[in-house]
Amino acid sequence: MSYVISAGTCQDKLISNTDLSSDHHFIKAFVFLLPSKLQTSVTPPRASHTSPLSIIIATMGSDPQFAKYPNLGLAQSIFSISTNPTAVKSIQNAIQEHKMAPLYRHLAHPVEGMLNSSGEGSAQSPLKPPTRRESIISSNLLPAGRPRLTNVLPWDATIYEELKADNEKELAAIQKEEEAAEENAGETEIQAARGKRAEFWARVGDKDKAITAYEKVFEKAGPLGTKIDIVLAIIRVGLFFGDKLFVKKQVDRANMLVESGGDWDRRNRLKAYKGLHLLTIRSYNLAAPFLLDSLSTFTSYELCSYSSLVIYAVLAGSLSLKRVDFKAKVVDAPEIKAILGDGEEKVAALTGQISAGPAAGDEEMKDVSSSATPGQASTVVNLATLGTGSATQAEEETPMDFTPLASLVNSLYTGNYRSFFVSLAAVEENFLSQDRYLFEHRAWFVREMRLRGYQQLLQSYRVVGLDTMAANFGVTVEFLDRDLAKFIAGDRIPCTIDRVKGIIETTRPDDKNKQYADVVKHGDTLITKLQKYGQAVRLRGSERA
Repeated sequence: MSYVISAGTCQDKLISNTDLSSDHHFIKAFVFLLPSKLQTSVTPPRASHTSPLSIIIATMGSDPQFAKYPNLGLAQSIFSISTNPTAVKSIQNAIQEHKMAPLYRHLAHPVEGMLNSSGEGSAQSPLKPPTRRESIISSNLLPAGRPRLTNVLPWDATIYEELKADNEKELAAIQKEEEAAEENAGETEIQAARGKRAEFWARVGDKDKAITAYEKVFEKAGPLGTKIDIVLAIIRVGLFFGDKLFVKKQVDRANMLVESGGDWDRRNRLKAYKGLHLLTIRSYNLAAPFLLDSLSTFTSYELCSYSSLVIYAVLAGSLSLKRVDFKAKVVDAPEIKAILGDGEEKVAALTGQISAGPAAGDEEMKDVSSSATPGQASTVVNLATLGTGSATQAEEETPMDFTPLASLVNSLYTGNYRSFFVSLAAVEENFLSQDRYLFEHRAWFVREMRLRGYQQLLQSYRVVGLDTMAANFGVTVEFLDRDLAKFIAGDRIPCTIDRVKGIIETTRPDDKNKQYADVVKHGDTLITKLQKYGQAVRLRGSERA
């Protein structure tokens, strides 16, 4: 079913661009409003031609279910508890508001709590083995290598008992509703009560009971869309507690369900889930396509904010994409320019004046742009997607300074390597160290980005002066020598350093030599395996004799 949202009376400037290409599953609607609000009304679609000032939104499937809990923003607050003074207050408020007795115990209990010296978040005494019951998923709310503070969240037994009593009262009401549905209503009402129980456990922070309850709802669920929504909710429980292995299994499960006939909306939402999961396991090259594709059609606000999605997409794309793709999908992407660009660039991106083609604004890449398909050069930001979230979600968007990230992207593309290194340090401090999904791999990311900068400079020259390259990057010769030596030893950069002459000489083996080296390497491995196999066969023969 589709609806047409027609533009009402508006005194402001309105610019729209509708892509009606047949290979799209839906019609992208992009609207730029300056400066007041646009009054809209929802009417059934007409048989006649739709006005260019109309926005067509195709809804392909029912509305998502079970999308409210758990609150992943709370997990970010728990992550920031040792560095952000306001995080403790937000955690306490959330525990009180949502009656989160299980999570309160999991965090603050004097014996079992993660935020106490004897909790599972810290080292256990070697004389006293940990006594923990088997759990469906592990809990990694506090990252390794981050400063830990004891008693940062005070334990109050009275508050815990009050929260627990409220939980028991709410559970009793849900149980009563389910029993009444079993006696007087049908399977739909019974499933609704079971769904309430699952959402209750997800809301209060009991990971094992939440997953068990969701699985019971899944067993009796009929529509495929409902099953996908349940699995997505289970994935968020895993993301909340930081169990990567569990999340991987559930992402694969959701992918199988979507491929078996899931609607476009859930397929689109799953892309963001895949990208975020791949980001947490350091697969930036695999995460980049999913995250970048999600920018124009993002609706998974239960997963992260749009600002966070832009950060994840830019970081993954900057690290993994080739230069041409990096230019098209990151540097000139309208969705990214609308966030990272300056005032004029934001307006140009929103109004479609900026092309997202592979050679947009690059005079040296005219040959690439000439082969582009006509009609695809003009692209504008999907403000319909940007405005999909509710007013509450918009208020929850934390103000961010994207200057370091924008500088990182621009300096890498333009070859301003001194600024690139400065921006990289700022990105590590302001983004990588502050985000629970990026923190664990921050050192690896910085190292790989340095490698990318080195490779980009060296691939253009046969010989480079060591002091010249150090000056370009704004580092000392000694640091550059040590840093390059690590990458050269790992066969990451094909070059040699001559400290006597003070030069770096690149070595580019031709394809035939590389193929020959690969054959020799694989041949040696095969011979070694055959020798081990022959020894095993001879030993067995001697045993039989």
